[in-house]
Amino acid sequence: MSQQDQYFHFTLGPVQGFVAQARRTRDFWAGSFLLSWLSAVAMQAVIKQQGEIIFPKVSDDYLDWLEHKGKPGTEPQQGCIPNRFKGGLAKVPQDFNPDLITDSIQQAWAALAEQIWQQDLTHCPSETRDIWDRQVNNFWEISWALSNNAIESNLLDRRKNWRNYLPPEEAGVKCMMMDGWQELSGIATPNPKGLDLFWQDLITKGGTAIKTDLRPHEYLCAIAFIKRRFAHCFAELKTDMPNGWTLHGWAVKASIPSVAYMAAAPWLAQVLAQAPEDKLTAFHDAAKKLTQSYGEYQTRLDCIDSALNKRDDGKLFWDTKSLDGNVFFESALENKNIYPNQGQAKPVKDALKALRQSVDNIEPVSPFYAVLMMDGDSLGKHMSTPSKQENISIGLEKFTTGVQGRVKKHSGFLIYAGGDDVLALLPLEKALNCANELRTYYLGCFSDYDDIDTTLSGAIEYAHIKMPLGKVLGDAHHLLDDIAKNATGRDSIAVRVWKPGGQHLQWAMPWEKAFVDGVVVIDQLARNLQEAQQKTPFSTSFFFHVEERFVMLNDNASKDKGFPFTPDVMTQLIAADYLNSGVNSHGKENKVSLQTAKTLLAPLLSQCFEWHRNVDNKQEPFTSHYTLRTDALQFIRFLAQKGVKNG
Repeated sequence: MSQQDQYFHFTLGPVQGFVAQARRTRDFWAGSFLLSWLSAVAMQAVIKQQGEIIFPKVSDDYLDWLEHKGKPGTEPQQGCIPNRFKGGLAKVPQDFNPDLITDSIQQAWAALAEQIWQQDLTHCPSETRDIWDRQVNNFWEISWALSNNAIESNLLDRRKNWRNYLPPEEAGVKCMMMDGWQELSGIATPNPKGLDLFWQDLITKGGTAIKTDLRPHEYLCAIAFIKRRFAHCFAELKTDMPNGWTLHGWAVKASIPSVAYMAAAPWLAQVLAQAPEDKLTAFHDAAKKLTQSYGEYQTRLDCIDSALNKRDDGKLFWDTKSLDGNVFFESALENKNIYPNQGQAKPVKDALKALRQSVDNIEPVSPFYAVLMMDGDSLGKHMSTPSKQENISIGLEKFTTGVQGRVKKHSGFLIYAGGDDVLALLPLEKALNCANELRTYYLGCFSDYDDIDTTLSGAIEYAHIKMPLGKVLGDAHHLLDDIAKNATGRDSIAVRVWKPGGQHLQWAMPWEKAFVDGVVVIDQLARNLQEAQQKTPFSTSFFFHVEERFVMLNDNASKDKGFPFTPDVMTQLIAADYLNSGVNSHGKENKVSLQTAKTLLAPLLSQCFEWHRNVDNKQEPFTSHYTLRTDALQFIRFLAQKGVKNG
């Protein structure tokens, strides 16, 4: 290595404070998109100083769009660039200036903020402008380090320990999205009339788009307002950057599927495929009159497209426009906070009921959706070896490129895919299989590199649409890190189910136990339970009896009574319960034997044991103390019933 070789390390935050604090899925997407965009600006600023980005490897197509050189139709729509990188600046002269990277980020952010101010807020008082400038100028925490040593991978962590970032003190009424930041009216103390006067005036003067972007009584700080509104003016962004280049924005979709729409999508697909046109039209017209807009405009999910393609009478009005997700739920239509005009809401309820009755054997619409978060295992230790960095970058670029199509195939919406991280929204019944497919694809991306033994862990939060989105997103990190990785031992999947009253259940399983013979076992068990009862080996009542048996077995084992509760003994006991549940009460033909019952029950019980291994030793096999968890049974019922029955 020559004397001029240097290595530049960079990170941008706060990540959780910017991305996870969200009231809508659009806020969630916007935070991820903007953080990725600013990281791309930092990379471009490095390249403009003759630097070479070693990790992560980023598509030139994305960087081309920063300077308005991208190919039309390929505009990036999702975050895909990590908030930290290592730039191997082997060709950078000694006068490389890291401050230009910081200046470039601040210039890009300030230019975007000003674009939004000019679009929406020029009529606001000077107090609002003061708040705006203070918050915009003091939000980002940027850390960097420069070294001649290529293997000092912990420089950023050591640098961040200095903690010289001090957010400004914020007075007044606080933002409803971003904790601790003052909302923009500048009113000193809570004053509902004064707050509503300011925000209603802003909405009135802002036109149609802002009316759909801001709900009544929703008070935002500058950072939250930028997240909510940037998509409407990002295409017009143009600003001169330090070091002599010009930054451009591009067209991004302002419409992101809401949690209600994501939850309702499979039900809606069934309706669109089978309902008569007159019932669809009547419901559409009533709902459109109520909402006065298409709340999910241009939202395209694979299951919806597939359903529309099956119709003989064309794609109707659903081809390019989608109704607000709340109109598919009677509880939302009856909520005066969502739809104050209950006189207009009632015809929608009546039309919804008629639509539902026009489709034979349709299930109730599920109020649950899924947030999928995935993260690679053990890549950090491999990145500390310079000889592995290029192959890691190649593998991760291949993985990132392939995530979008796989999430879309499962009717999901990709929020972020960058490096080894994935964030996506999915319908309840699609999440497990999507996670499994992404994990399988990830392993394939590194299959050619024997010296890089990395796997992919996942966390799925199944949440009721009434749950605060920010809470669900924040919990996903804990579920992934604390349960799937640390407690279970990595290469695992962990799930939690959240009902309006709080956490309902938690289940975790190593992928090698969860995915057997080409299927996700617990998902297949749920599908079996969901079938018509006469075709189903396990009834709902049987599940309740098994839960009682689990409690008894675990209680006796804890008292150490010496009974040999091996998996085989447990299976025999549960099989006996199964035979006593009435399965053989319909004549002598096709009676189920004990051995057949044990064969049927083995997959079920395999998902009820707790498995784990030492998180620091991936060569160690997963082991279990064979404690039986009722959460697994509850999870199967939840998946089968889609959260509609039994609470």
